[in-house]
Amino acid sequence: MQNITPEQWQYRVEQFLYQLSEACDNQDWDCYLGYFTENAEFHVPQWRSEHEYTQDPKREMSLIYYANRSGLEDRVFRIRTGKSAACTPMPRTLHLIDNVRCQAGENDQLAVSVNWVTHYYRFGESRHFFGRATYRLCWQDEQLKIAGKHVLVLNDKIDSVLDFYHL
Repeated sequence: MQNITPEQWQYRVEQFLYQLSEACDNQDWDCYLGYFTENAEFHVPQWRSEHEYTQDPKREMSLIYYANRSGLEDRVFRIRTGKSAACTPMPRTLHLIDNVRCQAGENDQLAVSVNWVTHYYRFGESRHFFGRATYRLCWQDEQLKIAGKHVLVLNDKIDSVLDFYHL
């Protein structure tokens, strides 16, 4: 990674996450997908009990699991072509990110933790999801990219659709 100060990394990471959120809120799917590496894992585990969630997406239940970016690309394809009844009509979303913490990770990656809230509006009702997320960020083609995203949904009594654009 580039030789910059921790404060500069903090600023860059925060701006990166704000831009990612904005692309999702604007439903700019090409831009949104561009923030992920080809091999980016996207995991939203299921809660096993009140304070314990599943760990292994290949052996345990998950709310969402994509082993690489193609899972997200498939969801975007289904949204664009109207083949996803769960996304018709698409909700309006507003992503809020707070408490961004960065530290050096493995393999020259950054480990980033955030708290998040997503408000959404659909069928005349306002609702929200909230939780914590961890990102593995890498430097690729002179840009930050998401190599992995792990999301804990803390209000997981889901009485409507939950999809990648809510997180």
